[in-house]
Amino acid sequence: MRVYNFSAGPAMLPEDVLKIARDEMLDYKGTGMSVMEMSHRSPAYQDIIDRADATLREIMNIPANYKILFLQGGASLQFAMVPMNLFRGPKKADFVNTGVWSKKAIAEAKKFGTVNVVADSSDKTFNYIPEIDPAKFSKDAEYFHITTNNTIYGTKFDRIPDSGNVPLVADMSSNILSEVIDVSKFGIIYAGAQKNIGPAGVTVVIIREDLIGLAPDSVPTMLNYKTHAEEGSMFNTPPTYAIYIAGLVFDHIKNLGGVAAIEKINRDKAAMLYEAIDNAKLFKAHVSDPRYRSLMNVPFVLPDEELTKKFLDGAKKQGLVTLKGHRSVGGCRASIYNAMPVEGVKKLVDYIKRFDAENA
Repeated sequence: MRVYNFSAGPAMLPEDVLKIARDEMLDYKGTGMSVMEMSHRSPAYQDIIDRADATLREIMNIPANYKILFLQGGASLQFAMVPMNLFRGPKKADFVNTGVWSKKAIAEAKKFGTVNVVADSSDKTFNYIPEIDPAKFSKDAEYFHITTNNTIYGTKFDRIPDSGNVPLVADMSSNILSEVIDVSKFGIIYAGAQKNIGPAGVTVVIIREDLIGLAPDSVPTMLNYKTHAEEGSMFNTPPTYAIYIAGLVFDHIKNLGGVAAIEKINRDKAAMLYEAIDNAKLFKAHVSDPRYRSLMNVPFVLPDEELTKKFLDGAKKQGLVTLKGHRSVGGCRASIYNAMPVEGVKKLVDYIKRFDAENA
């Protein structure tokens, strides 16, 4: 029996995608082999990666002057690749600190240059998105970095900051493809796959072409965006199977009506869950201000550890799994990414209401 997996990542994949992968596991479209066994230099695989690129470009409405790169190393490697490629003059960047992952990106960027934190929400356990004052921006910054959705703390930017002529760089690992965004506002978007794109192992980087080729010669070949842009993400063997699954997920989103259709479903799912938590006596959302509430990650707490354990144990018996919260916040967390069906959220909502009635 399949469960409803509320993990922050790796996360659920659409069931129809898994069924296609199952049916093609031993023989991909008459090749007599699995995609996992296939040469990345073969025409069959070139078609897979080309279609993945084209479909992602279509569903995100990515302008022609952007390249899509399928890389490895997760968002964590991008924390270093971004400054290594964009720092060239003053070696300075502006950051907004909204949680664990932005802190990690800041720490990595400091190894290569100067970081100016223009806004910070650590004073309230990152339960809000701080106001951004343009007067605090560095006049000579080479990029401006944000984490658009904060997986651990359950916050997201309700509006994208205007960084002027400074390239805006965004870690979108946990909310890419969840809602419509204007890609042209960004210089670089990067995202680990394991939440809304596909299985762990591939990282998608969407980069404006004028930001490619800026890295100094001292940057290792594999960490230079130009290397991968010139070779169509196949300078070395890419994570072939992860890209194949990602392509199937992109097709799935397109067939559902695109990102706009997914966004409506996500807003309905999140509204249903937040309403249940807000109306309960025992449950409290970590993020109280609706403006900053994530559509993807919903942390919530109960009054004590005993009730939390009782809730989690009962949830597991009903096929509602991986609801334990991150240690930074405690309590519980429901990650309701694109592939989480409405039925899964409804079942969780019903359980929250029942548990609250029986234990309050």
